[in-house]
Amino acid sequence: MSVKTIDLHKDYKVGDNIIHAVNGIDLEVKDGTFAAIMGRSGCGKTTLLHLIGGLDRASSGKVIVNDNDLSQMKDTALSRFRCCEIGFVFQKFNLINEMTVKENIITPVLISKRKVNEDYIAELTEVLGLSDRLDHTPLQLSGGQQQRVAIARALANDPALILCDEPTGNLDKKNSEEVIALLDKIHEKYGKTIIMVTHDPEIGAHADIILRIEDGMLI
Repeated sequence: MSVKTIDLHKDYKVGDNIIHAVNGIDLEVKDGTFAAIMGRSGCGKTTLLHLIGGLDRASSGKVIVNDNDLSQMKDTALSRFRCCEIGFVFQKFNLINEMTVKENIITPVLISKRKVNEDYIAELTEVLGLSDRLDHTPLQLSGGQQQRVAIARALANDPALILCDEPTGNLDKKNSEEVIALLDKIHEKYGKTIIMVTHDPEIGAHADIILRIEDGMLI
């Protein structure tokens, strides 16, 4: 799935000041590319990711995902597009502790009212090393395992685009290396387009391309 932004802006009013969180960004990520968005804290990289994923609306400009102009979509259509076509992996795992691992993973499928593809889920959990943890709850897992569940959940609907916001930010070095290795494996095995926000140069080095953001602008 390809992603393109055209003169993209996101402004916030703080008191009497206007903050230009995203300030006229033009970018293009081709189908099947693993891209990293990098920059210092507060530079606008997470805001940009949220705009690309339709989690936030731009002040002006366009986000085009596979010829779909997100700025022209009504809220209901945008919500369905996000659920079915985009997978999100956040720094915080956002798992539901009262659910089993499998129940957490298939939640997006149930929300989108699709039928669970049991063969695909079985393959996915095998690839991510979760096959023997499906009946566990998140509280019974390590941080690295919880992030694997979050990745599996992001992939459960078989979306073409995966957006990751600091996916290793809450993990130690060992678990960070394991998670980025899994993202590499998923990129290679399933041909997904992955856009990942990270501040870690070692993690960013796994991407095909690096997009550097400074003061809301692509540099």
